[in-house]
Amino acid sequence: MAGEEHKEALLQRHYYENCPGCKVEKLKESRRGLPIRELVSIWIVVLCNALPISSLFPFLYFMIRDFHIATREEDIGYYAGCVGCSFLFGRALTSIFWGIVADRYGRKPVIIMGTIVVVIFNTLFGLSVNFWMAIATRFLLGSLNGLLGPIKAYASEIFREEYQALGVSTVSTAWGIGLIIGPALGGYLAQPAEKYPSIFSKESVFGKFPYFLPCLTISLFALVVSIGSCWLPETLHMHRGYCEHDESRKDVETVSLESGVKCKTQKVEAEAPKRSLIRNWPLMSAILAYCVFSLHDMAYSEIFSLWAVSPRRLGGLSYTTEDVGTVLSISGAGLLVFQTCLYPYLDRLLGPILVARICGVLSIPLLSCYPFIAMLTGLSLSIVLNCASVAKNVLSLSVFTGLFLLQNKAVDQDQRGAANGIAMTAMSLFKAAGPAGGGAIFSWTQKRQDAAFLPGNQMIFFILNVVVAIGVLMTFKPFLVQRRD
Repeated sequence: MAGEEHKEALLQRHYYENCPGCKVEKLKESRRGLPIRELVSIWIVVLCNALPISSLFPFLYFMIRDFHIATREEDIGYYAGCVGCSFLFGRALTSIFWGIVADRYGRKPVIIMGTIVVVIFNTLFGLSVNFWMAIATRFLLGSLNGLLGPIKAYASEIFREEYQALGVSTVSTAWGIGLIIGPALGGYLAQPAEKYPSIFSKESVFGKFPYFLPCLTISLFALVVSIGSCWLPETLHMHRGYCEHDESRKDVETVSLESGVKCKTQKVEAEAPKRSLIRNWPLMSAILAYCVFSLHDMAYSEIFSLWAVSPRRLGGLSYTTEDVGTVLSISGAGLLVFQTCLYPYLDRLLGPILVARICGVLSIPLLSCYPFIAMLTGLSLSIVLNCASVAKNVLSLSVFTGLFLLQNKAVDQDQRGAANGIAMTAMSLFKAAGPAGGGAIFSWTQKRQDAAFLPGNQMIFFILNVVVAIGVLMTFKPFLVQRRD
C-alpha cells in the first residue's frame, strides 16, 4: 500500500514545465471526457493527406489515354499502374527517415511538412503534360510526405488509454474515407469543361488541364490544414538536464524505489537499452500482416476504378468518372458511420485480432461476386454495387484499424515514430506493387475474355481473394504474436 502511494506521488511530481509531452500528459489527466477537439484535428490532418493518394484513380485511365503513351487500349492499365505506384515507391524510400525525425524532433514538424508537400506536388500533378511529369510529381509527393507513421504514433499518445482504440480508429477511418472521397472528388471534378461547360470554358486553364481541378481542390484544403496544424500540441517528451528516473511517466512507474539517482545534463536514455525493432516479433508480425492486406487494398482500389470505367465488351461497367465518384461517395458515408459508431464497440467485445480475422474471411465471398455484378444493369446494378462497395471498404478498414492498434502497443513511445516508419516503408513497398501489379494483371485479364479457366475479370478477383486468404492466415499464431507487458 505504501509502495503504491509512493509511486503515485512520483507520478504526480515528475512533470516538466518546458516539456510538450508532459503538458499533454497533464492535460490528459485533467480531462476525463471524450476528446472531441483532438479527434477532429487528427481526422482532418489524416484526411487531407489521404485524399491525393487515390483521387487520381477515376480519371487515371483517361489521363493515360490523353498522354498517348499506350499503343493499345488494353495497355492503359499497365501505365496507370506505374503512375499509381510511384507515390508509394517514393514513400517506401523515406518512411523510416521521417519516423526517426519524428522521434528526435517531434511529431508536429513532420505533420506540418507533410501537409505542405501535398499543397505543392499535388498541384503540380494536376498540371502534368506528359507521363514522366506525372510519375515525377507523384514520386516526390510520396517521398517528401512522411506523415502517416508519425500521425499514428501521435494518435496513440494524445488520448487517454480508454480512448486509444477510438483515436487509432479515427486515423484509419479518416485514411479510409480519404481513399474513398479522393476518387469521388476525382470522378466529379475531372474534365470539368466537358461536364460543366456552362461554368468552365474549354479555353480556360481547366479546359487545357482537364485533371487540374480535383488536384487544386485538394491542395487548397491541404493549405488550410497546414496552417491549422501549427496549433497542434506536441506529444513527444523532451527532457533535458534532469535525473534518469524522471525521463517519463513510464520510467517513473518502473524505477526501483531502492535505486540511486544518477543525473545527466543531456537528454536521458531509458534505464534499459532500447529493444531492437527488427527483433520485436509482436511489432514485425503485425507489420507483415498489415503489408499483405495493404497490397490487397491498393490493388483493389486501382482495379475497382479501372474495372468500373472499362467498356462492357471487356467485362467492365462502362461507368463515367462521375458514376465512380457517386459509388465511392456512398461508400465513404457508410464507412464513417461504421468506424465511428460501431468499430470501438467491436474492438472491446472481440479484440482487434478477432475483428481482423472475421473481416478478412468475409471479404472473400464478397469479392467473388464482383464479376457477376457486371452482368446487372440499371437500378439493380447501382444498388448491388453500392452495397458491395460499402461492405468491402468497411471490412478492409476494420482490418487496418486492428493492426494499427497492435503495432502501436508493441513498442514504447520513444520508438513509436521509428516503428511506424518501418511499417510505412514495408507497407509502401507492398502498396507500390498493388497498383503496378493490379494494372498489369487487369490488362492481362482483359485479353483473355474467352479463356476456359476463370475468364476475364473472374481471374483478377480470384487473385485478390488469394491475397486476402494469405493475410487472414497471417493473423494466426505463430505468424501474429501480441506483446506481453
